[in-house]
Amino acid sequence: MQTHLQCGRYRLSVDAAARPLVMGILNITPDSFSDGGKYHMLDTALSHAEEMIAAGVDIIDIGGESSRPGSLAVSLKDELDRVMPLVYALRDCGKPLSIDTYKPEVMRETIAAGADMINDINGFRAPGALQVVADADCALCVMHMQNDPQSMQLQPEYDDVVAEVGEFLRERIGQMEQAGIARERICIDPGLGFGKTLAHNIALLKNTRQMQAFLQAPMLIGLSRKTMIGALTDRPIEQRLAGSLAGALAAVAHGARIVRVHDVAETVDALRVWHAVS
Repeated sequence: MQTHLQCGRYRLSVDAAARPLVMGILNITPDSFSDGGKYHMLDTALSHAEEMIAAGVDIIDIGGESSRPGSLAVSLKDELDRVMPLVYALRDCGKPLSIDTYKPEVMRETIAAGADMINDINGFRAPGALQVVADADCALCVMHMQNDPQSMQLQPEYDDVVAEVGEFLRERIGQMEQAGIARERICIDPGLGFGKTLAHNIALLKNTRQMQAFLQAPMLIGLSRKTMIGALTDRPIEQRLAGSLAGALAAVAHGARIVRVHDVAETVDALRVWHAVS
């Protein structure tokens, strides 16, 4: 399996012997499920990014459209108006910038402005998405989602969630390689909480290493503050730090090479200790 992820201007180690990478979430949406739109103004978003950088974040993931269950799509203009000022402000911050989007137009504009990674919940299935990213050198995170954010949690069903998610990701990687995208630019995300029950999420998490070996690509896991943490701990969103840290450690113990989190400082500390003694 690849030992590095080509991430635009950066080359990140995803070797099993290296410390797992921390992707910090920077949502600039007024309806974010976790932080309630806390960072949707440019000055507060920049301050939060500076805090993450000081805490040791490896990648900053900027999102201009909420993908929480039941969320509604935003217009292309609104998403660009939210995302582009942050890309311009942070592109020389010394950390790779990831853009959380499924819109090819947003991919194109942010890559041209200096984005180093595209994180697509739709697995680059939108018409034109692969063509937009094919000639760039940014990293690409391809995620599995059953249905769409409006309906994904209504009644998710699988015969074998691990096999079906794995096959979907295998097919998408194949399409990306056919488009001329180098394997070292690709990482994968099983999409915990995106059209999955608690049992589905746990099965995918426990089989992270198996899926990663099958797909021969580094796994990114995002479960920070999600409903599965609430279901396991019986805690509201603002009290899910301990559960989220435990989930991040479980993910890397099962082989994940990148964890996507809200609480960067705490996760970096936990992973430093875990990596030193594992």
